[in-house]
Amino acid sequence: MMLKSDCLVKAEKEPILSSFLYASVLSHDCLERALSFVLANRLEDPTLLATQLIDIFNDVMMNDVDIRRSIRLDAQAFKGRDPSCAQYSWALLYLKGYHSLQSYRIAHVLWNQGRKVLALALQSRISEVFAVDIHPAAKIGEGILLDHGTGLVIGETAVVGNWVSLMQGVTLGGTGKEHGDRHPKIGQGALLGAGATILGNITVGEGAMIAAGSLVLKHVPPHSMAVGNPAKVVGYTEKEDPSLTMKHDARRDYFEHVASSFPDGRSNGEFYRYYL
Repeated sequence: MMLKSDCLVKAEKEPILSSFLYASVLSHDCLERALSFVLANRLEDPTLLATQLIDIFNDVMMNDVDIRRSIRLDAQAFKGRDPSCAQYSWALLYLKGYHSLQSYRIAHVLWNQGRKVLALALQSRISEVFAVDIHPAAKIGEGILLDHGTGLVIGETAVVGNWVSLMQGVTLGGTGKEHGDRHPKIGQGALLGAGATILGNITVGEGAMIAAGSLVLKHVPPHSMAVGNPAKVVGYTEKEDPSLTMKHDARRDYFEHVASSFPDGRSNGEFYRYYL
């Protein structure tokens, strides 16, 4: 109801968008059907027609309790953690991070149903449209924020826990052509900064924070902060999960603590310049 009333107000303020808002939201009786319409019209191509995709997406979402819960918790994550997402309708209608995440969720259900060719076709189309490449076999929890989304890559055996926030350009990849379980496992409440690359079957612990641009090749303890290439643990996060606070910067005392024991005797000022 809140979503519809918000769109009614928008349609009155911007009459040029009234047809779009009616077709996308106001004509539907639930969030699932509205989301199916939005995603189908973003992902359609000459061989995957919007009408066909709407039927597939509706069937998946209306018959899967988990995905119905996840699409709502994800919307809460976007509104609660992204200051540029002022209303739930913005996530539904305009944010490709939300669109790509929900499209992945549908492909994941299809993959688990044995409809792997269709799931892979959706993965390919999601990558083309949103510049987000998530293998449909990957396991992703609920309450997830894909902020911007562009350049995000998540491999086949990766696992992402609940309430994780991932910035643009994050890679959860393998280290070669080995088979089997070969991708990272991200603990609940972790925050992965822009351009962070995490490779191999390693674990990023609950509530950990990976700084932007870091290359992670080893396990990261829970509630710790890893920085650099290759990444090293430089301190520990506050009690609240960084994925919820969205704090990407370390406190000064993190660096003072590490700099005081830095082996080559560099001063604190040199340490800040080296890492920042």
